[in-house]
Amino acid sequence: MKCPACGETGVRVLFSASDRLYGTTRQKFQVAECVSCGLLRLDPPPAREELARYYPDEYWYAPRKDAASRVEEAYRRFVLRDHVNFVLRALADSGPTGPVVDIGCGGGLFLGMLRERGLRVLGLDNSQAAAEAAWTQHRVTVILGDLANSPIGEGTCAAATMFHVLEHLHDPECYLRSAWNLLRPGGRLIVQVPNASSWQFSVFGERWNGLDVPRHLVNYRERDLVRLVERCGFEIVRRKGFSLRDNPAGFASSVSPDLDPMARRVRKIPESPAGRLFKDLLYFALVLAALPFTALEAACGAGSTIMLEARKKA
Repeated sequence: MKCPACGETGVRVLFSASDRLYGTTRQKFQVAECVSCGLLRLDPPPAREELARYYPDEYWYAPRKDAASRVEEAYRRFVLRDHVNFVLRALADSGPTGPVVDIGCGGGLFLGMLRERGLRVLGLDNSQAAAEAAWTQHRVTVILGDLANSPIGEGTCAAATMFHVLEHLHDPECYLRSAWNLLRPGGRLIVQVPNASSWQFSVFGERWNGLDVPRHLVNYRERDLVRLVERCGFEIVRRKGFSLRDNPAGFASSVSPDLDPMARRVRKIPESPAGRLFKDLLYFALVLAALPFTALEAACGAGSTIMLEARKKA
């Protein structure tokens, strides 16, 4: 397979890993780096039809109706304000009007929070269940399908967001060019991916949650992501290396994937309501303990996620 960044075919295998978080397979996958540009990726990557098997039915988030879920929902809303504020600032600094489309929106909580602030929003996802949850829980309309073949009109959107999407794609350039097409002139693209040049990757290696083998096909460093976004017709406006939702939680899930709330839900581990709440609180304690380290790594330019705001160029 050619490197998606530079076209080189040669790779240097770093290690093999399997699905540590969700346990969908015991198969080992090679994580390799391009011998030319150093981009990390699975080599060979799973075929498209194979990759679908590694996405469990409950891969996206939707709350249940119990005490633990209410706590989890409140926590998710708190940490998602970081993302919401990033998008609100991008829209305040840009001129175009129109809806914000979230690509890979899942259960729609993020878009619901934007809608609560008076914005027009639209979701895009390939999960029927996720679309139903987004409407039921947050009154967010979700289009089912793929961005490259979506019915969203060209030049109609003020912003497009892709939080943890690009690393899952066989052809990320196609997705970014499709996003360019649907944005108005000067519209904003907001993308976020795990950072393969983070301290967390250096510390945890193959156990780093940001690798998420085998669902993450490409593992970007900041320069890789910037190069890709600019090649697709965007100008970088702003960068951010810390996410309150993702950086501390990624550390906690690297340390103890068995406590990760989503992983427990996906694995369908039997839990009483009290037991679930206890594990959620343990996980939250790990997240709190990770805050100083994750804040420091981000301050030093090595945060475990990269978030970019980019402007559509004419």
